[in-house]
Amino acid sequence: MALTQGRLELTDLPTPRPGPGHLLVRVERCGICGSDLHARHHGDELADVLKLCGYPRYLRSDQSVVLGHEIYGEVVDHGPWGTGRLKPGTPVVSVPLVRRGRQVDGIGLSAHAPGGYAEHVVVQEALTLPVPNGLSPDAAALTEPMAVAWHAVNRGEVTRKDVAVVLGCGPVGLAVIAVLKSRGVGTVIASDYSAGRRALAAKCGADVVVDPAVDSPWETASAGHGFMTTMPDEYNAGIDALEGLARLPLPWWTAWRALDKVGATRPKRPVVFECVGVPGMLDGILAEAPLHARVVVVGVCMGADAIRPSLAVNKELDLRFVVGYTPLEFRDTLHALADGTLDASHLVTGRVGLAGVETAFTALADPETHAKILIDPRLATDQILPR
Repeated sequence: MALTQGRLELTDLPTPRPGPGHLLVRVERCGICGSDLHARHHGDELADVLKLCGYPRYLRSDQSVVLGHEIYGEVVDHGPWGTGRLKPGTPVVSVPLVRRGRQVDGIGLSAHAPGGYAEHVVVQEALTLPVPNGLSPDAAALTEPMAVAWHAVNRGEVTRKDVAVVLGCGPVGLAVIAVLKSRGVGTVIASDYSAGRRALAAKCGADVVVDPAVDSPWETASAGHGFMTTMPDEYNAGIDALEGLARLPLPWWTAWRALDKVGATRPKRPVVFECVGVPGMLDGILAEAPLHARVVVVGVCMGADAIRPSLAVNKELDLRFVVGYTPLEFRDTLHALADGTLDASHLVTGRVGLAGVETAFTALADPETHAKILIDPRLATDQILPR
């Protein structure tokens, strides 16, 4: 299945050949990612950005590209100079990067690295892991998107005692919720306008689910947690603290330093995960989030956006952006799925054959219909089958 000029076309292509250090994998499942949906119409915008990052080979609208980077399959063959540790027939998942010489390309995101919307795909042996026995194909195919969430939660440095706010309950937000709950985070607040996605957020473990058209996720997060919501609140707290310390038989700064060492002066704040990725979201968060909030940006806004930095400055917000994951995080995600400590079963809402990818893209545009649809190249139907 190739993307050309915004059109998805079922095309006959020769089976790719694995080069040095590569594996040829027969695709059993491939997830449809939100970045695939965006690439269909906004790939050129992201390609311009990635060129500035030193990667000029991201897909362009005038190219024919086989999408798909959330891949599960079985090893068919290996290229020269491989280790041979993964024998034919081994079920595997792989970090979707492939190297030829010293040139590395994103599988399914470049014309130079055809992806998993196909019967076969070439992957990098060093980045490929055997799937532990018993893990279903559908669950194994979620390793890649769940690893993105795993990395985002790591970057958020979330503890069990933190309040986490997840804005947007599409596949990315749902994955973040599932990872947060697998880590034992006690309070996860999820917000989405879609009733269907809110229902899935609850199934994934969200403790509180909010319709932002009715209730404010910020008021919900702040209630009873001691977050500062205005600058005067913080100034008053500081004056109150100094007045209290003045009653002690030692200089207030000595007491303050002692409290610093045990973390008693550290401001309480939520950890916010932005999982929408549309213009205006970031500035809205800067305006509405409590003081000192840590904001982890997981959603990818494909176009230009504008923020008011003075909001972040005066509220002393911590803004972090994330992409991808490390090989260790990818491995740990796979094994968390396999041992049951990470439950992503509610993300998959349908399966489709290659002939039904266009139908799946249309369905995924409606947030009330589906969350994650997996492609099974063996399915000889253009209809979406329920999971």
